[in-house]
Amino acid sequence: MEIDLPDVIAEVKAAFERYEQALVSNDVAVLGELFRNDPRTLRYGIGENLYGYEAISGFRAARSPVGLNRRTAKTVISSYGRDTAVASTLFYRDTAPGKVGRQMQTWIRFPEGWRVVAAHVSMIDEPKETA
Repeated sequence: MEIDLPDVIAEVKAAFERYEQALVSNDVAVLGELFRNDPRTLRYGIGENLYGYEAISGFRAARSPVGLNRRTAKTVISSYGRDTAVASTLFYRDTAPGKVGRQMQTWIRFPEGWRVVAAHVSMIDEPKETA
């Protein structure tokens, strides 16, 4: 198996960046497009466990668009073959000082393009840096 093929990494990075832009601008149409429309798609959020595309899209439609701005750090995208990738990032929100968010997404290439099939989002107290 080929790992971290540059062209695959570039494709997933573009999809990930498109997702990030849609997230902070509350573009629910693009967010919906980038998650696989399938009852097996899941998203574990900070305060919710969403099983299936319908639950995820319902959550997105009902969520307040206030306070979605964030900045990311230490984003790592790894690919496994030509059709599977994992994107991991830390994120920070001004509305949550002293906290760091963690996000992981599993991306799969389908005929219609790259889609998230599983996501996990959590927040923890920001760790103290060690030397």
